[in-house]
Amino acid sequence: MTQNSLQKSTNGRSFYMAALRGLGLVAPAAAARLLERAWFRVPESARSGATAGVSTDADPSVRELLGSPFEVRAGGRAVRGWSWGTGPVVYLVHGWGGTLEHLAPFVGPLLDAGLQPVAFDGLGHGTSEEGAHGHGTSDAVELGRSLDAVAARFGPARAVVAHSMGGLAALLALRDGWVGTERLVLVAPVPGVPALLERLRAELAPGERTLRRLAARAERRTGYPVADLDLARLGADLERAGDRAAHGPAAGPGRPELLVVHDLGDREVPHDASAALVRSWPGARLLSTVGLGHRRILADRAVAGAVARFAARLPMEASLHGADAPAPWPFAAEAPDAVTWSVAAAGDVA
Repeated sequence: MTQNSLQKSTNGRSFYMAALRGLGLVAPAAAARLLERAWFRVPESARSGATAGVSTDADPSVRELLGSPFEVRAGGRAVRGWSWGTGPVVYLVHGWGGTLEHLAPFVGPLLDAGLQPVAFDGLGHGTSEEGAHGHGTSDAVELGRSLDAVAARFGPARAVVAHSMGGLAALLALRDGWVGTERLVLVAPVPGVPALLERLRAELAPGERTLRRLAARAERRTGYPVADLDLARLGADLERAGDRAAHGPAAGPGRPELLVVHDLGDREVPHDASAALVRSWPGARLLSTVGLGHRRILADRAVAGAVARFAARLPMEASLHGADAPAPWPFAAEAPDAVTWSVAAAGDVA
């Protein structure tokens, strides 16, 4: 589920928006079907297993780190991945239109910290088989079930590291599946499907009748009401489950310790949503970067090092770059107010 597949060139986008609004006025059900197909469409680059714009040239390929391939079944379909080393498990969950290779920069630092990284391609992505809804389509719930199937093989985790839409999938697996973890790292997380619908309303203006039908179609597809697919709400559910477990035999580990890493200039997912999530999550920490965007943040060595230290229960520095001179914002006209360098302030999101 993403907006990327709906974005066109300027002229093509204007035509698409006008056509969609017109169709929504006379046939909202048809407009909702068109939006559903676009919304759940997996980019071809992800289905072919390509790296889709994230360069890992500075790090060894995942296949050069002496990992072991594995295959598990989710809903009777093959989920394929790799694991490296031994020790406490850390699951790496790619985002929408991603593959396990996007998380390659995390593998080395996690191994150096004595941890066992485990990465996989969700159904409909990379080398894994297509999902329940056929070729070229998937959703966050299916990605969460892919993680659940992998966790059934490798067991409880020290940490789960998830990028973008993978964060929603991870929280669904934590609340409703067999995944258990002490720590959770969300890198540039999508705040949830309600926020995506609001963005769609603002950018495409398809009409309220179309949006209501789209939400209904999404619920039929995933089995979840749109309102439930929200990070803050899922986190609160985990906390309530933990409270119940503390007073009786009910299942539920409670909220894991949370680290959120997000770039202030992320154009795909707003940084302020992550700040709000951290404020709502007791004890959570936020590391903010500048100039890395939504995808290059995965290839940053300082980010990978900070994530590995958090997963290994090691102290974290207040800045991702330590004593290094901060990198200037590359596009001054687009810099956030009062921010001109790469900085990561832990625990301060006011």
